[in-house]
Amino acid sequence: MAKTAAAGAQGTAGHVQGYGTPAYRTYVLNALLFIYILNFVDRGLLSVAAAPIKAELEIGDTGFGLLTGFGFALLYTIVGIPLARLAERRSRVKIMAASVVLWSLMTALCGLATDITIFGAVIGGFWILLLCRVGVGIGEAGCTPPANSLLADYYPPKERSSALGYYAMGVTLGTMLASLIGGPVTDWFGWRVAFFVLGLPGVLVGFVLLATVKEPPRGYTDPPDASRTERAALGPALREMLSKRSYWTMTAGATIAAFCGYGIASFQTLYLVRTFGVTTGQAAIWFNTPANLAGAIGTVCLGVLATRLQSRNKAAIAWLAAGGLALSVPFYLMAFLTGSMVLCVIGLSAGHFVKYGYLAAQYTIGQGVVSMRVRATATAVLLFVVNLFGYGLGPLFAGLVSDFWFGRSLRAEGFAGSVDRALCDAVQQAATAARQGAEVLSDDRIAQMLSTLPGQVSEAQYRFCLEANASSTEASMVTIACFYVIASAFFVWCATRLKKDLVAQ
Repeated sequence: MAKTAAAGAQGTAGHVQGYGTPAYRTYVLNALLFIYILNFVDRGLLSVAAAPIKAELEIGDTGFGLLTGFGFALLYTIVGIPLARLAERRSRVKIMAASVVLWSLMTALCGLATDITIFGAVIGGFWILLLCRVGVGIGEAGCTPPANSLLADYYPPKERSSALGYYAMGVTLGTMLASLIGGPVTDWFGWRVAFFVLGLPGVLVGFVLLATVKEPPRGYTDPPDASRTERAALGPALREMLSKRSYWTMTAGATIAAFCGYGIASFQTLYLVRTFGVTTGQAAIWFNTPANLAGAIGTVCLGVLATRLQSRNKAAIAWLAAGGLALSVPFYLMAFLTGSMVLCVIGLSAGHFVKYGYLAAQYTIGQGVVSMRVRATATAVLLFVVNLFGYGLGPLFAGLVSDFWFGRSLRAEGFAGSVDRALCDAVQQAATAARQGAEVLSDDRIAQMLSTLPGQVSEAQYRFCLEANASSTEASMVTIACFYVIASAFFVWCATRLKKDLVAQ
């Protein structure tokens, strides 16, 4: 009886205060944020270094979309649910630590991708890089579901939106650091070195996480009268989630937003290089870094604002996400249709700021509408759908649209058969290197640059390549940005049902 009473008192205190001291909870939150940042540093580096990778390995835009999207997402999604089920009954901290070590090693191995010969058969560098990205995806599948489940036990419901919004900054901060560090390293030392520099430190981080973060009791912050069933079987867990309509409308909105976001992120650096003639490092520092920083600030701001508004409206976080997604569209259209670098930076930054708050919403809603016994599974199912269809298809769609418009330009201008995307990527890289700070290349400089390319490349082909590369990528980015309106509509639908579905009040 005394033990039961003590457990009840602990449950009551946990429901109000969360697990551990405030200082330790803050440490754990920042540790998990740092892990999430590494997750997106390693995930985003491929897109940052896109231009030199595509030129060296001769990858078309569709192939690059496959590499950055579906090739990564397929195993990521397949492995995610089994790992989440394991996290419902095993140490979430140990699962995360092992995952960090694996994906960090696989990121470093991406830097070794090159053609290899096995028993006389040549395996192209594209396939080696794809295999390494599959390994990164397997590792990263063990990050977010256990982290969300841990945070739900460390933080009580009244603080959870803020905590998960803070954690969700890892998406944009990680992408920002991939640009901030990976871009200059790629310019100075090459893309292969960038994968080593950003991949290997994660191995140490995994061991630090294991040594310093405690595994809290499951359901520690749930109400004292909540069911204490340790883990639901998959069937009952799915039935519980299927009964929550707001969970699925949120998942649909988050999936479409991810489809747009990953499609844009995968080709944003390429768009900047092709449109403004900047180097990979310049695109990363001048454009990507401020935009991703704005996105990180917007993510945490929405979580904090939702926490303040939830006493008056339990669905505030869904309404805020819907508004931000819709508002981002005109900003992105400005960014991708302007010829001004300043307006492009402003548009990207404003679009990221108002849009990325949906990340805080997706995790908060995903955790809030289910019981503690299925939280990791609910997050894994959410990420399965979001990543398989959003991450998997978004970059691939972006590449297909870009290649469609590129092919249309080839036929319209009469270059079909004499020019392809690989040649234009090589021309783009050579032109960027030759520019060296000059806004316009002189005719002599163009002739000198063309002489360095393999084969005979005429000035007409050179000018076509620069124009077609830029216009095809612009068409792809504009097309995808418009889909954010549909994502917004699904979050509106979610908001109309959310109050009724919430478990954690």
